[in-house]
Amino acid sequence: MRHIKFLGRTVLVKDGKIEAAFKIMNRVLASEGCFENFRRNQRYEKPYLARRRFNFERCKAIYEEDMARKISFIMRKNRVEPYPGRT
Repeated sequence: MRHIKFLGRTVLVKDGKIEAAFKIMNRVLASEGCFENFRRNQRYEKPYLARRRFNFERCKAIYEEDMARKISFIMRKNRVEPYPGRT
């Protein structure tokens, strides 16, 4: 059985290696968006800038979802025609 590296926001320190645990903790916090949220809340964000950021994040999420769907379609191995549209 493998040793789990983190559970929630608790990082397990193995053999007293605090630097490695700190790197894992930073990676966990970055993946959860804690650093961006902290940096964003350091200063007041005007409402029009908050709307622009929110709309940009929503458009980016839609684009990334669409690209992931297209890539997964192209990467499928069981298609009849492996390269659609190509003659």
